Parts: sequence; C-alpha cells; structure tokens
Amino acid sequence: MWSSTLAEDTCYRVPYGSGELTFILPPGMRGLVIQPRPAEPLADVEAAIAATLADPVNSPPLRELARPGDRACIVFTDGTRAVPDHLLVPALLRELEAAGVRDEDITLLCGVGMHRPSTPQEKAQKLGSEVAARYRVVDHMPSDPALSADLGTWDGMPLVVNRLAAEADLLIATGVVEPHQFAGYSGGRKTVAIGVGGEATIAATHSPAMLDHPGTRLGQIESNPFHQAVTESARRAGLRFILNVVQDGAHRVLAVRAGGPQAAFAELVEIARSVYEVEVAQQYDLVIAGVDPPKDVNLYQATRAASYLWFAPRPVVRPGGVILVPACCPEGVGQGVGERCFHRLLSSADDLHSLIVHLREEGYPPGGQRAYLVAQVLTGCQVIVVGAEDPALMRQCHMTAAATMEEALALAQARLGRELEALIVPHALLTLPVVRE
Repeated sequence: MWSSTLAEDTCYRVPYGSGELTFILPPGMRGLVIQPRPAEPLADVEAAIAATLADPVNSPPLRELARPGDRACIVFTDGTRAVPDHLLVPALLRELEAAGVRDEDITLLCGVGMHRPSTPQEKAQKLGSEVAARYRVVDHMPSDPALSADLGTWDGMPLVVNRLAAEADLLIATGVVEPHQFAGYSGGRKTVAIGVGGEATIAATHSPAMLDHPGTRLGQIESNPFHQAVTESARRAGLRFILNVVQDGAHRVLAVRAGGPQAAFAELVEIARSVYEVEVAQQYDLVIAGVDPPKDVNLYQATRAASYLWFAPRPVVRPGGVILVPACCPEGVGQGVGERCFHRLLSSADDLHSLIVHLREEGYPPGGQRAYLVAQVLTGCQVIVVGAEDPALMRQCHMTAAATMEEALALAQARLGRELEALIVPHALLTLPVVRE
C-alpha cells in the first residue's frame, strides 16, 4: 500500500485549478494519504512512441497497414481527457505519411461523446497548431443521423458510430488507460465506441440496467457488459490500431503501447493496475478527493471523484460519511447536452430517493447517468464541493458548498464529530482504493 499516516499539523496538498490547495487538519483529526504507486515516468516519451510504433503489440506497424489512397481516420480524445495527443497524433500522422497516405485523405475526429464541441483553440492545443491547420479536424456530432453509421445491435443495444470512422479504410484511435466508472479501465476501444458513438449507443451503454449490473464496476474488465459492448462496437466499426498511454497524477507518461486494440490495451491495463490500485484497511467517515485538471472544469466531471470513491469495488466512504471535493468548476455544470441534462434532473428533484426510482424505471437521456449515480452517492453520504466559482449551483444539485477547506472540514466535524481519521486521496480519479475485506 502506497500511503502515509501523518500528524494533525501536517500540511496537505490537493490539486485545484492550475495550482493546488494546501490545508492543515483541525485538532482531533488525523490523515492517511494514499497515492498511485510510485512509477518512473518515461525519460523520452517521443522516443518511446516511436519505438512502440516500430514494434507494435500483435499488429504489423501502421506504415505497413496503410496504403496510398486509403481514407484514414484518427479518433482522438477531447479536452476532458488529459491525453498527450499533441505527441500521439503527429507520430501517427508521420507513419501514415511514410505509407503514402495523402493529407487530404486523413480525418482527425475529436471524440467528444455527448460533451460540447471543442473550440478551434482547444483543437490547436490538443493537436498542436501545425497539425490543426494542416489536416481536416472535425468534432463528432452524436445526435446527427446524417453523420451516423448503424452497426446493428449487441445484446439488444444499438451500436452506432460516426460515419467518418465507420467508413474509413483505416481506423485508428488514441487514448489513456486509467480507472473508469463503467468500463473498468478507459482507453482501448472506448475512444471510438463512446467518444464517437451515436446518441442511441451512449444512452444504452449508460442506462440504469447497465449501471446496476454487478459487472459494471470501476477497475473491472472481466464479465463487464459495458466493456463487452464497447469492444464489439469498435470491432464492427473497424478499429484496427490504437496508440494509448498510462500516466501518473501529474500527467507524466509512464507507459505507451501501440498495436492491435485488444492486445495493446490488455498490456496497458496490467501496468495501470500496478500503479492505480491501492489497498486500504478500512472504510472512512471522511474522504478528501482531489480532482486533477481538466476534470475540474465543470461539476459534471468533478463529481466523478465522489462516485469513484462510492462505487469502488467496496465503497471507501462509510454510509452517512462525508466526501470533500475541491474543484473550481469554471464552466459551472458544463456546457454540453449531457451536462445540461445532469443539472436539470438533479436541480428539479425535491427528493433524491424518488429521483433514483424514477430514473431506474423510466430511464434518462444521455447525461442522466451522472445524475443517477450522483443521486445514489448523495443518498449515502454528504458531498461538499470546496472553492467552486458558483456555490449556488452546488446547492441546486443537492451538494454543500464551502469557500475554503477550513470551512469544509468544520462542516464535516459538525456532522461526524471531532475525533476523525480522514482518508486523503489527492488524485481521486487515478487512485482506486481497494478496501481490504
């Protein structure tokens, strides 16, 4: 277990915006810090990318897969994922160029899922200004039937992806392999299946029945129907090659693999497990969950810190406990269709128990799955969002707002008592606490 127990007067740090919040626990409270296990970042990421592209996992090199005249589509992650696409995508483009694929035959497709479209500035930041200016870069539009390709059904679920991806002669994807609430681990096939998935597919894979399934769990790949669905969708779309990374809490690349979607992903999952999964001896009444950017950009994304801890293989927070989430949320609830649905469902609910029953029976549009999960978290514990730019928004969504960590900790002590041991998880989305049975 990579952790440390610290005294009451220790200064703690958690991410906040472009910097961090520092705080000291009040008298009577002690802290246990857990982090991803130490791992040495790659000294030369670009050299490692070149090496794995030259010797990919279970696949010929990309320059051997590609042919002159091929229509190639590279699906890359949007701004809610801290993926070094500015390194990954240019490396893939060099491989395609070496194979004789023309610039005009290449589409760079941003996998926004149901999030808002990316701005020209965000595209340039993600890919590098030279790449963004040289190639065709487009955002996925999940609700546009004209841009959708029907791939049939799997286990009753409609499989739909962006037509540009499905009709490409060579479909490639980037991604990051890290703990994911539904897929077990993100990356691999998910960038295509969900990032450029149709609205019907996103709705089906995020439905109450899927989320209530015992196999749809954080860190779980085996017998996970969400993982199985995205795997089948990407296979039918024709995904042939991925370039994915594993990163630490500072977004430094720890490992990179290219190659066949299943084999390269599997290798990175094993590396990710060795870094992110950390055993703890017990559940805690108070957990402080840090949110690394860009996940702190809005409330929709930041609440992942709370749901990851509550929906871990065994909840890290005891029923009736408190989760503190420092997050500035400069975009408020978020600007996409899914984010607005999340806000509408939570803010209009008088009773969260009734909301859960209603959503379980009637379903919800995309984005509603986060309201469904957060409502379950909030019926089990209190969530205090610290330092949000719009405190009223937190209260609308049945959460508590605190201006400072000192105020938040005082609220927690008022609820739980003065003598407490707090679990501090500075990188809550990159740390999977496994409570010892």
